[in-house]
Amino acid sequence: MPQYPTFPAPRARRNASLPANTISLSIAAIILLAGGALSAQTQNLLAAIIAAIIAAGVLLSLKMCNSWQRAVVLRAGKIQGIRGPGLFFIVPFLDQIFAVVDQRIRTVPVHTRQTLTRDTTPVDVDAVIFWMVHDPMRAITELDDFEDSVSLVALTTLREVVSSSDLSVLLEERRKIDDQLRELIEVKTREWGVTVQSVEIRDVQLPDSLQDAMSRQAQAERERGARVTLASAEREVAHELAEAAKTYEASPIALQILQINRVFEMNKNRGTTILMPTSMADSMATATAFAAALRTTPPAEEQPPAS
Repeated sequence: MPQYPTFPAPRARRNASLPANTISLSIAAIILLAGGALSAQTQNLLAAIIAAIIAAGVLLSLKMCNSWQRAVVLRAGKIQGIRGPGLFFIVPFLDQIFAVVDQRIRTVPVHTRQTLTRDTTPVDVDAVIFWMVHDPMRAITELDDFEDSVSLVALTTLREVVSSSDLSVLLEERRKIDDQLRELIEVKTREWGVTVQSVEIRDVQLPDSLQDAMSRQAQAERERGARVTLASAEREVAHELAEAAKTYEASPIALQILQINRVFEMNKNRGTTILMPTSMADSMATATAFAAALRTTPPAEEQPPAS
């Protein structure tokens, strides 16, 4: 049976809180020490109690966000605004940090199993989505859980693109598919305050039977190319042999000298016995005598110029 993708289960949004920072802890410790010293000097616990209340107020009101974080603050259930980065104050027991949004680039792996392409080929596609939150207010107020929503949109969009594309396009034009995926996902997530940086398809896995068929097809293509190359080489060799035959037909002595050279090449190794017909031997003797005559005939002397 085909394996269907597993969608993430929706998670309930919980109230977020920032951990106590070193600055608020240091201020609270200084207030407590000052109150304790004052109480010991005056022999009165009121100063220590007041110092403890002020230190607790500092811990509850003085918050800090990192450079990549933004805090969504609610006051009595109403949106108060976005706080951060750095130090900020909230009213204890009245203000509430509903969520802390990380604005760094995040990655979401997306996997589809046994998805049919447009030419009805089941494939497994693995992709990675790079995205970030550019508007924390909209990401928190528009969606219950924007992380799961981005994952769901990326998965459904990937299946739509794979179903509407041919297998050859998925294998050969990955850059085009990546750009198409990014545009489609960004159109859906832009209203949520989420920006899709890029989409990259990591792997496209084919069934084993289809891989074997494609391997046989590639092997057949290579064999056909090799045979075409061999036939072209034989045609060129035949053309050169035809030209050589015309040359030897016009000059029988050249053919006989070629035969002598071939016999000489065959007789390089000692102890080789070569048998040939008498007519062929006589023709070679005639050619040898002719070549020797050409070598021994001195060049004609130049005649002196007439007086």
